[in-house]
Amino acid sequence: MSGGVDSSLAAALLKEAGYGVSGVYMQLWSDHNPSPDLERTCQLLDIPLHKLILESEFQSLVINYFCQEYSLGRTPNPCIVCNQHIKFGLLMNKALEMGADYLATGHYARIEPSQNGYRLLKAVDLTKDQSYFLYTLGQSELEHLILPLGNLHKVEVRRLASQQGLPTSSRHDSQDVCFIPDNNYRLFIAKHIPLEPGDIVDTKGKVLGRHKGLAQYTVGQHQGLGLASDERLFVIKLDTVTNRLIVGTQDQLLSDNLIAGKLSWVSGEIPKEPINIMAKIRYKSSEVEATLHSRDGVVEINFNQPQRAITPGQAIVFYQGDIVLGGGIIEDRVN
Repeated sequence: MSGGVDSSLAAALLKEAGYGVSGVYMQLWSDHNPSPDLERTCQLLDIPLHKLILESEFQSLVINYFCQEYSLGRTPNPCIVCNQHIKFGLLMNKALEMGADYLATGHYARIEPSQNGYRLLKAVDLTKDQSYFLYTLGQSELEHLILPLGNLHKVEVRRLASQQGLPTSSRHDSQDVCFIPDNNYRLFIAKHIPLEPGDIVDTKGKVLGRHKGLAQYTVGQHQGLGLASDERLFVIKLDTVTNRLIVGTQDQLLSDNLIAGKLSWVSGEIPKEPINIMAKIRYKSSEVEATLHSRDGVVEINFNQPQRAITPGQAIVFYQGDIVLGGGIIEDRVN
């Protein structure tokens, strides 16, 4: 339980359904203390609240990963890594060790049993759907996971929380990345990664200016380049070998194909034939039609329409209808 409305209502709904419920709060850094609303919620629901200290694990598995990826010229998604290793790794294992049958969270997604095991599905409220962040879940995790909010819309969640008198009912949703104050990525990166200035060049190698350190930029970025140009220029690639920031036009951001690795499949089985899928190349992008080819531990994705700003380090997630097939980390675009 984070102290937000989603996890609070999840606990309340499970208690109402007759489950024996305990709250678990994860302390992930030294000054990360629970909101008073969390303790009040647990008192109201008459459930115990446990505190799990995971500061060193969060530092090594999430924050260090985040910084390392930026140092390699990639743009990571730390929430996916946190879900995989912290929430549905260390936290789930601890819950089961404590004698729990299930771990429940306030994520907006659904789990459905089928003849071939468990399926992970999008939430009913597609505006809040978080299945993109959960693609690393496999059968062993889904067997012990409950997502009580998957069939609810956010407005219903707030209404139900208010009806139950939960003190979290009017709390704002949490920020994008919990460990970065005010979502100021560049300031956080500057404090944790040595920045080496270098040349900004066009796709033909012509020097146009100087960058402040590759970790301060991401593919598709337009603002903050400090270039005087007759045409709008965007970051096309971060070349860590030469420490050059390569920029180009909007058209040069488009690509039909990508390669992804570090794959995870919800069913546990790798597709053996090329299959037609819908894919998301970042959380806030729309799903697009594509063909998936699996080979030698990676997949090649061929899009029906060119995609803008395919970004190494971001996750690509594969869907068929509402079903999450799995996903992986983008290595590079092919063309």
